[in-house]
Amino acid sequence: MTLPMYLSRRSLLGWTGATAAALQGPATAKSPIPIGIELYVLRQEMAKDLAGTVRAVARMGYQVVEFYAPYTLWTTEYAKEVRQLLDELKIKCLSTHNSANVFTPENLSKTIELNQIIGSKTLVMASAGQVNGLDGWKGVAETLTRAQEKLTPLGMRAGFHNHKSEFDVLEGKRPMEILAANTPKEVTLQLDVGTCIEAGSDPVAWIKAHPGRIRSIHCKDWAKGNTQEEKSYRVLFGEGQSPWKKIFAAAEKKGGVEFYLIEQEGSRFSPMETAERCLASYRKMRS
Repeated sequence: MTLPMYLSRRSLLGWTGATAAALQGPATAKSPIPIGIELYVLRQEMAKDLAGTVRAVARMGYQVVEFYAPYTLWTTEYAKEVRQLLDELKIKCLSTHNSANVFTPENLSKTIELNQIIGSKTLVMASAGQVNGLDGWKGVAETLTRAQEKLTPLGMRAGFHNHKSEFDVLEGKRPMEILAANTPKEVTLQLDVGTCIEAGSDPVAWIKAHPGRIRSIHCKDWAKGNTQEEKSYRVLFGEGQSPWKKIFAAAEKKGGVEFYLIEQEGSRFSPMETAERCLASYRKMRS
C-alpha cells in the first residue's frame, strides 16, 4: 500500500524520545480533565510531518490528540508505529473523527482495529453527509445505534460531532434532538461549541439536558462580525461569545465530560502559534 505523504515513515522514525516532564505542561489547578487538540487544526503540518506535529503539541502541553479521517488509510503496522510514538510522548488518542462511511458494516471492523491499536475508545461520526429531512436523521441514528451494538462488547463507543446544521430547526425539530432521542446513552454527543453558538442554541442548556452523554467537547469559539475577516471562527479560544466557565461547569457536573479538545478554523496567527495561544488561554481560564 502506498501511504499518503503525511504518513511518511521517515517522519515517524525521525523522532527521538524525550522525558515526560519536558513534554507535559502543568495540570490546571481547578480541572483534572485532560486538554487535547483536534489535529485537523494542524492539517498542513500533519501533511508534511505527522510525528513532528504530534511531538510539537505534546511539548506545548497537550495531553490528548484526536486524529481525523485520513487515518483510516493506515495499515495496522503503521498504526502500531503511531501508538509507539504516542506512548513515548505520554500523550493519548481517546477518539477519532470519521466520515459516515466508516460506520457501514464493510468498513467498521477495520476502523475498530485501527482505533484499538492507537488506544482510541470512541469513533466519532464527524459528518453525516447529505441527509434529507427528519426521517433521514432517524436513519443516521439507526446507523450509530447499529455501530454501538458492535462497539459495546469491546468497551468502545460511537459518537456524533455536531455542526451548525444539526442545531438548526428542521421540520419543527433540531436534528441533534433526533439523534439524542434515537440513540442509546452509550453514544457520545460530542459538542462543537462554536457551531452550537452560531446556530443560536444554548450549549449549557444542551449539556444539562443530556447528562452523561457530552463526554468530549470541541472548544471552538465563535464571534459575530461585520466582515468576513472578523467573522465567526477566526477568533482564538476565549475571544468569542461562548460562556466557557458555565460550559465547563455544566460539562463536569452534568455532562460527564472526559476530555476537552481545542479546535480552531484559521486565525490571524500560524496554525502552530494558534494551537499554542489557545492552550495558553485555556490554562489561564482554568487556573
